Amino acid sequence: MQINTYLFFNGNCAEAFKYYEKVLGGTILAMLTHGEAPAAAHVGPEHQNSIMHAHLVVENNALMGSDHCSEMFKQPQGFSVSLHFEDTAEAERVFHALADGGTVTMPIEETFWADRFGMCADRFGIDWMVNCAKPVQAWMHAEKTAVPA
Repeated sequence: MQINTYLFFNGNCAEAFKYYEKVLGGTILAMLTHGEAPAAAHVGPEHQNSIMHAHLVVENNALMGSDHCSEMFKQPQGFSVSLHFEDTAEAERVFHALADGGTVTMPIEETFWADRFGMCADRFGIDWMVNCAKPVQAWMHAEKTAVPA
């Protein structure tokens, strides 16, 4: 089984995925508009150029998305896309790129579990968590010794 994140946008999916491709170093495998789909005749002219399906691959991970073709679009909330890095410099680079034009909700910094951790909402309204963990044994051992027997 594989679990993938699927994001919905309000008409800027193509822009977001091109940005994510650049920032995350991935490859867009698909970027299909409603007008290019077999059911194009069933979609109004205002949605012909909106994205029906986008698929970005970064290493062995997939991020997918589309434009929500309804006037009932609601900004995504209640989740974050979580990125995990082994290199602190790369974690900081990606965090600052995602935060550019967005909102930092927790600056990227050292925590008890991570060499770097930060949270932001990007300029497209997607929440991200960027993590560069410390070796598990280091903070797990400290946590165990702090708990009374």
